[in-house]
Amino acid sequence: MNPTPSSRRAVLKGAALAGAASSGLLLPEWALAQSGKIRVGLMLPYSGAFAPLGVAIENGVRMAINEQGGKLGGREIEWFKVDDESDPSKGVENATKLVQRDKVDVLIGTVHSGVQMGIQKVARDSGVLTLIPNAGVHAATRALCAPNVFRTSFSNSQPTLALGEAMVKRGHKKAVWITWKYAAGDEAFEGFKESYTKAGGTIVKELGLPFPNVEFQALLTEIAALKPDAVACFFAGPSGAKFMKDFAAAGLKGKIALYGSGFLTEGVLEAAGPAADGVMTTLHYSDSLDTPRNKAFRLSYAKTFRAQPDVYAVQGYDTGLLLAQGMKAVNGDVNAKPALYKAMEAAVIDSPRGKWTMSKSHNPVQDIYLRVAEKGENKVIGVAAKALADPGTGCRMG
Repeated sequence: MNPTPSSRRAVLKGAALAGAASSGLLLPEWALAQSGKIRVGLMLPYSGAFAPLGVAIENGVRMAINEQGGKLGGREIEWFKVDDESDPSKGVENATKLVQRDKVDVLIGTVHSGVQMGIQKVARDSGVLTLIPNAGVHAATRALCAPNVFRTSFSNSQPTLALGEAMVKRGHKKAVWITWKYAAGDEAFEGFKESYTKAGGTIVKELGLPFPNVEFQALLTEIAALKPDAVACFFAGPSGAKFMKDFAAAGLKGKIALYGSGFLTEGVLEAAGPAADGVMTTLHYSDSLDTPRNKAFRLSYAKTFRAQPDVYAVQGYDTGLLLAQGMKAVNGDVNAKPALYKAMEAAVIDSPRGKWTMSKSHNPVQDIYLRVAEKGENKVIGVAAKALADPGTGCRMG
């Protein structure tokens, strides 16, 4: 059997390496690095409530890299996986396993902002290239930013930074804000407060309840008594569906407009049913984006995984695209860190969400869409904010 050109190259390369070793020549570090596989660690939730998000992100990452021939900078990949269990107390321990035990060249994670803080510590201490495919915690691209950490999703205040002006433009000048009292809720409020007050809106009351409490009745009674033009909120997952249903059951639907960060209606429209109809949200993606790029992505994803992609799959996909672009620029040399980071900073990602770039603090500069829930779909009304960047407050790249 005749060897293929690629196998002949491999034999010649192997012979060259062996010859160099037997002759006593010391190989440069890059040659040794290039001869092995790139080790990629996935630290995502594979159990518990966030498990579907972890699976969607991994699917997206793998799909993007498979489209590039299944390699990074021409090198094969070895995958390592850790279930982070969405448990912040295990964040440092799990990230350390991937970095020290598995010696990964790249760490991709995670969904939960609390767990991300553990990853952030390990990333800053070890210098391993880290890509964040979801967690929006501000510190990751603000006070605790790092040259080796890149986020491909959003900051917690980014969707709501686009919400305030959209509400005021629709005549809703007095609003009540409601969310869980925890970091993500506080950071989402920061974006809403800035954008809404800047546009001329007045926040008549800020309401909160402990995470993950979903007993909304007393607060909905208070909202009814306040009679605002609108309610703006940050809830996600099944709790978001319950809030919309409770809002309607309290007789507020049709009387007071309901707005939210896009995660309110993401993936829960079926569960919320008619209660979601008319709810308006802002987010960096919508299933219904009518572009050739998004349609092609959705078709390919559905064929590959027998499932419909969501915003989390898109973020995973873009993580794979960013990593592939960076590795291509350095021909897979993971030790060429300045050149690798420079390439990733300069990348233009041709995403299903629309093209986006990287901010100086390593957070996407991206369009945020205004969407309305109608008959089980988040329909895009328009662009609420073009090329919106998180301010990156306090970020000092060392």
